[in-house]
Amino acid sequence: MNDASFDDVTSLRARLEELRVEHRDLDEALSRLIETPTSDELMLRRLKKRKLALKDRIAGIERILEPDERA
Repeated sequence: MNDASFDDVTSLRARLEELRVEHRDLDEALSRLIETPTSDELMLRRLKKRKLALKDRIAGIERILEPDERA
């Protein structure tokens, strides 16, 4: 692996961790928002949509870093 490839992988791993933290934070924010009696439905939908988009990006980076092995 050359230096550029190593830097790319390191950068992807760092970005993956950032996305996982943001996803976890959104999960906690959603839980708190759902518990409030006057929860904002529009905000809930937006946060859920953002969380789903993050999940998709996380999965994409994971596929790049750890591709499926061919049988």
